[in-house]
Amino acid sequence: MLHFRARSSLLLLSGLSLPAFAESLAPALTPAANSGNTAWILTATALVLFMTLPGLALFYGGLVRSKNVLSVLMQCFAIAGSVSILWLIGLYSLSFTDGGALNAVIGGFSKAFFYGITRDSLTGDIPESAFAAFQMTFAIITPALIIGAFAERMKFSAMLIFSLLWTTLVYAPVCHWVWGGGFLQKMGVLDFAGGIVVHITAGVAALVAALVLGPRKGFGKTAMAPHNMTMTVIGAGMLWVGWYGFNGGSALAANGTAGMALLATHISASAGALMWMFIEWRKFGKPSVLGIVTGIVAGLGTITPASGFVGPGGALVIGLAAGFVCFHATQFVKRKLEIDDSLDVFPVHGVGGIMGTFLAGILCAPGLGVFGGMGFGTGNSSIGQQVGVQLLAILVVSAYTALVTWGLLRIVGKFTGGLRVTDEHETEGLDLVLHDERGYDLN
Repeated sequence: MLHFRARSSLLLLSGLSLPAFAESLAPALTPAANSGNTAWILTATALVLFMTLPGLALFYGGLVRSKNVLSVLMQCFAIAGSVSILWLIGLYSLSFTDGGALNAVIGGFSKAFFYGITRDSLTGDIPESAFAAFQMTFAIITPALIIGAFAERMKFSAMLIFSLLWTTLVYAPVCHWVWGGGFLQKMGVLDFAGGIVVHITAGVAALVAALVLGPRKGFGKTAMAPHNMTMTVIGAGMLWVGWYGFNGGSALAANGTAGMALLATHISASAGALMWMFIEWRKFGKPSVLGIVTGIVAGLGTITPASGFVGPGGALVIGLAAGFVCFHATQFVKRKLEIDDSLDVFPVHGVGGIMGTFLAGILCAPGLGVFGGMGFGTGNSSIGQQVGVQLLAILVVSAYTALVTWGLLRIVGKFTGGLRVTDEHETEGLDLVLHDERGYDLN
């Protein structure tokens, strides 16, 4: 009898312990986020936001005249806040979910308001919340880049409405085409960190905006020199550092691809800066600070689509090409075409994005890695096939962006009583007219 009771007690204890034992195994059976990759993406997210606030804001703010400095800063901050809310409401979902029958061109609303995203939700081996935040910073900086084209002359209300509509109708669809499972991604297009999604869309939109709004009052006749080059240089430095997160973070892991992307980014920025500096030195007799920081941005923007696919050799080629081509593009746009793209958004970001996207198709061909780390054979087996895909992406995205941008500017102009401030207000400066504040009060 005692033996029977002992056996019964053991069985009862074993039965009671089974749920606890199973529960102890549950965490091991549930996929967990990789802590190293998660830490890197969280850092990269902060770096990319740092590029806009305060990096781009200071870079652009120093380039305009003192009477318009606050207007530029205000635009950057307003875009950051409003695009973030749009990203929550539906743009993340439209960019990165399956759109069903329409998936080739746009995602769906299954994750509108971040529905279903919890602490434990994963994208790969990182929290989906971190992935969504990282991608949100890209959506923020893209429309912020465009403001450089119409600086010093666009109404704040028109700018804000246009930026929100543009992010919805241009950025989100193109992002889905390239990164969210759309038709360009399925075709095998190479865009590691946003040469197409960010720089081509922003650059083409900037060119269209400059043409639609027309030049600033006195353009080509009155000197419109940057009012604070120190501010611009500080902003450029922030952009350079932040770009490590922009390109390195796009690996979505703390691995060798991220490390190589970071190294390629730095080499290209350095080569672009030096190429621009030496061209100016030879052409004008003196190298300028404005020239070297613009060369940095050209090198950074041009390496972006290829940053995770090329090595130091390829990055050097891209950076040198960026400095040379983008310098001459700025001269051509402003002096030959007389287009007032105020802060050179199209010749630097647009031309750089187009060139980098094209070169990615060449430098990523198999076998080029033997030439000083030119590329890692990431693309299709045929150079011609990959270049064809790259060119198609450039043409389709450029045409779509130009058409929608033009239409949005026309529509917004109708609803806001015109896109531009009056000539009198432009003379007085947007800081006082639109915000009733001064950037500097030295009295």
